[in-house]
Amino acid sequence: MAVTNLGFDEYNKYYRMARTLAIYVVSLCLFVFVWWIVASMGIFETIPMPGDTFDALKSLIRDGDPISKLSLWSEIASSLVTFAKGAAMTLVIAIPLGLLLGYVKPLRELATPIIEILRPIAPVAWAPIFIATKALGYDWGPAMVVFMGMLFPILTSTIFGVQRIDPGWIDASKTLGADSTRIFFKVVLPASVPYVLNGLKTALGIGWMCIVASEIFATALGGIGFFVYEMANNFYWDYAFAGIIVIAVLGLLTTGVAEQISKFVSRRMGME
Repeated sequence: MAVTNLGFDEYNKYYRMARTLAIYVVSLCLFVFVWWIVASMGIFETIPMPGDTFDALKSLIRDGDPISKLSLWSEIASSLVTFAKGAAMTLVIAIPLGLLLGYVKPLRELATPIIEILRPIAPVAWAPIFIATKALGYDWGPAMVVFMGMLFPILTSTIFGVQRIDPGWIDASKTLGADSTRIFFKVVLPASVPYVLNGLKTALGIGWMCIVASEIFATALGGIGFFVYEMANNFYWDYAFAGIIVIAVLGLLTTGVAEQISKFVSRRMGME
């Protein structure tokens, strides 16, 4: 009888997948159990029972917002558009700027004090300023909040990645006759990619936190963040928690996509 040989590496892959799935399931069950205990105690009247929250989630998917009657999908679409705008701005600005500051020491020394002053400021602090700015308004104000939240994890990770490059690689490239431009694109940029991707994965989670904060101020824009705020304001705590679950799922999906992109790029560059 023929026996299919999966191979040791392939077996390990399936084992890791099964183990990761099992850990997630156990962790989620434990979380729901603790949630049920806390809600049952009645100490926090704003925390609904898990069953009530999941019923609200099903109703939200089926019937939409119980107040405005907007569908869940339109709320999600509004948030995704805002998130995509902010993320796109961050990638276009943070990565090139981080590479430049990491590669050019005088510029890095000049920019470091500015970065250290701005980095501790919570992104939500910018929300009323950006949204009230006529040039930005509801269209770009919330996206700018996302941008401010995602900027520094990617920027600082990129700078750090460039600084971690072995000087011997650059010296060897110069010895072989490579000019500064060639060194940048053939040595600096590829070596920085893992750090950029790590910064991106961190930034995506922060970006979703910024969505919720910005949409509270940009009420006319709608979105899942405003939905949570609206439900809490009207004491629909089960629907508010259902919205929080939706945000968590969206954040998990975007982080998962970033993780897969990171693995793909690492394989293509021979880093795995």
